Amino acid sequence: MEEVNNSTAEAAPRNHIHKHNHSHSQTSNNGQHQHQHHHHHHGILSSNSFLIIIASIICITVLVAILVLILMLQRLKSSRNKLTACRESNSSSSIHNSSNRFIPHTAINFDSSPEVKGGGCLYGGNSGRMPQYRIRGVQVFTYKELEVATENFSEANVIGNGRFGSVYRGVLADGAVVAIKMLHREGKQRERAFRMEVDLLSRLHSPCLVELLGYCADQHHRLLIFEFMHNGTLHRHLHNPNSESRPLDWNTRLRIALDCAKALEFLHEHAVPSVIHRNFKCTNVLLDQDFRAKVSDFGSAKMGSDKINGQISTQILGTTGYLAPEYASTGKLTTKSDVYSYGVVLLELLTGRVPVDIKRPQGEHVLVSWALPRLTNREKVEKMVDPAIQGKYSKKDLIQVAAIAAMCVQPEADYRPLMTDVVQSLIPLVKNPSSSLRFLN
Repeated sequence: MEEVNNSTAEAAPRNHIHKHNHSHSQTSNNGQHQHQHHHHHHGILSSNSFLIIIASIICITVLVAILVLILMLQRLKSSRNKLTACRESNSSSSIHNSSNRFIPHTAINFDSSPEVKGGGCLYGGNSGRMPQYRIRGVQVFTYKELEVATENFSEANVIGNGRFGSVYRGVLADGAVVAIKMLHREGKQRERAFRMEVDLLSRLHSPCLVELLGYCADQHHRLLIFEFMHNGTLHRHLHNPNSESRPLDWNTRLRIALDCAKALEFLHEHAVPSVIHRNFKCTNVLLDQDFRAKVSDFGSAKMGSDKINGQISTQILGTTGYLAPEYASTGKLTTKSDVYSYGVVLLELLTGRVPVDIKRPQGEHVLVSWALPRLTNREKVEKMVDPAIQGKYSKKDLIQVAAIAAMCVQPEADYRPLMTDVVQSLIPLVKNPSSSLRFLN
């Protein structure tokens, strides 16, 4: 019994040892498995993080490249615009002739010194040579050059007087005959008129507008140099003819009417923005050696409005007899105001009368008031014709011209035609060669 108990006792520790070893073996195996699983999971996380970092770097690089590309394109566009502007500013006047677009408000410093800006016009310097500085084809002159050209602004060279000053005949150093307009009146109006003429005529180019050749802005002096128009103003030929000049015949009057219509059409329809002359009248219509008409004096001009009705409010300027009723009463100015003034000039060409003449009988003082009821009556309109024409005109053409004049001087602006319509109505009359062969009996 004792042996059996001893063997049992010995067997128990062995079993315990065996169980313990087995348990330890299982624990060891489980630890190794968990360690391997953790290592595999850590490897997956590291791969994902690496991919995320790579994707982020690629996205940032693409965004930076896009931004750089946009900046480069903007700089290239800016450089092209500057180059285009530079080319335009240096282009010759022939380029302007090919374009009817107008860009307002030229930035010109009239009081700058040549040493600073190169664009002023001061005493001294090399007065024997023409300055080379030009603004869009317009020459800058020294005051001394213009003194020499006009023989010290001699009274014998005065060819006209206007609201702002006198016009002199001058001969430049190269022998060119020009008209030199000296602005006398001081103040803001004179300065505005000077700047407006330089700004407009240095940009607008039409065969029916007088050409600005140059200017001088020497300290307090303001002068404009224009092409010389050999036959002077339309007013002189219609109302103050001398013994040397012949009365204007019918065909010449029609051609003058068409030239003036084309000038206003250009200002209203082709300039951008549109330009309202505001002082269109006979004295501002100049005639060249072939009696072709050109419109002058843009000192009072206004830019048209971008509004639908095209109205702008402004100070009332102009000459009595030429002012449209709505402009004279309210100061509201539109391109139709010029149409009315054109109608008055057309009546002057037709009748030979001035717009206002208090020496005439009662009821005939104001040309428009007297003429308007007669323009649609064939018998009466024939009696209105200027006697200087001596009956040498076409009856058919007379009726058409009278109808055009009647439409242009309508009291209501909306009933007046566009200058484009006037031009189209006059072209057949001027181009018709048989007009000169038909006379009144």
